[in-house]
Amino acid sequence: MDMKLNIPPIVLYLVLTISGTAQSVGIDIKKFGGIPDADITQAFTDAWKVACASTSASKILIPNGTYKMKAVDVKGPCMAPIEIQIDGTIQAPADPNALDGAKQWVKIGYANFITLSGKGIFDGQGAIAWKQNDSLVHLSKHANDFSLFFCKQNFGFNFVNHSMVRGITSKDSKSFHVILFGCYNFTFDGFHISAPETSINTDGIHIGKSTDVKILNTNIATGDDCVSLGDGSIHVTVQNVNCGPGHGISVGSLGKYTNEEPVKDLLVKNCTLTNTENGVRIKTWPNSSQTYLVTDMHFEDITMVDVLNPVIIDQEYCPWNHCPKQSPSKIKIRKVSFSDIKGTSKSKEGVIFICSKAVPCEDVELNNVALTFKGDPIVAKCANVRPKFAGKAPPCTA
Repeated sequence: MDMKLNIPPIVLYLVLTISGTAQSVGIDIKKFGGIPDADITQAFTDAWKVACASTSASKILIPNGTYKMKAVDVKGPCMAPIEIQIDGTIQAPADPNALDGAKQWVKIGYANFITLSGKGIFDGQGAIAWKQNDSLVHLSKHANDFSLFFCKQNFGFNFVNHSMVRGITSKDSKSFHVILFGCYNFTFDGFHISAPETSINTDGIHIGKSTDVKILNTNIATGDDCVSLGDGSIHVTVQNVNCGPGHGISVGSLGKYTNEEPVKDLLVKNCTLTNTENGVRIKTWPNSSQTYLVTDMHFEDITMVDVLNPVIIDQEYCPWNHCPKQSPSKIKIRKVSFSDIKGTSKSKEGVIFICSKAVPCEDVELNNVALTFKGDPIVAKCANVRPKFAGKAPPCTA
């Protein structure tokens, strides 16, 4: 189902702003039996149905208080814009089995002009699931099945266009906090993600097969990538984002599955990474099944604070050292720039470029990369790439 509409950003902004004004039809969750300290699964679903059928912009209101909610799966298309304003705390069941097999706790699909707003918290109560995720690591090592992890996310937005998430907090998701799939013109602004460093496989925002995505003014603390781009991600901006703890801001991993699509046009700007495992990274699996392009990746004005691996291109990505490496990655990486990168590295090799022997990286540039390790300049390790240097930047070593 093609839900894509060609609407200029300024028009989107006006529509979403209008949907949040007094012109919106207020739909209080209390009207449907949604009260604090109770389960609001059915109340939320019923409120959505009324809002979706309304020919005027609607606002679903979830006021202060603590609520329980099982998995919800709501869909459009809807007749008019919908804002869901959450000012309370909504808790998922702590037991992952209580989600009845749902891969996403809050799933919204096939809708346009949706806004999630407020100062509320979606608490995934993920502690039990993280222990299970730890067991899945061992299973995945032997089964070589990365898909075992893709379950029990706090949010799933599927084919949702011209939409926005602002102000709210995603806390302690059982797996990824947010998955964006097949979306167009989607913005996160002032979003908060919170989970401990020990929470396994809790990527912050994962983007797949989506176009024109913006992540702005957002704080992400989690146990895996703060932001990750899957295949088919096009025209993505990550700006004014604080990441840490976590595994950094990543393109990939790519090349694991068949029928993947190119990734292009990424800007990561004015971000700070603190005590993360990685900084900014592009990662592809060896022995990839197909060839496609990753191009126009730009990282600029980035501050690293005690980051283990600040700048990485890794085309031999293998998180458990249990990968077939008979043939190199076929993913072609080109037109990548790292500009005005400053701060401190926890390793001497603060820049690592391990490109593919089959399709070496092209047009990679280091411009004013001023990172230090224990007070001294870092060094760069490079393979199958000839970077261009400008300003202050570490020279490549083999």
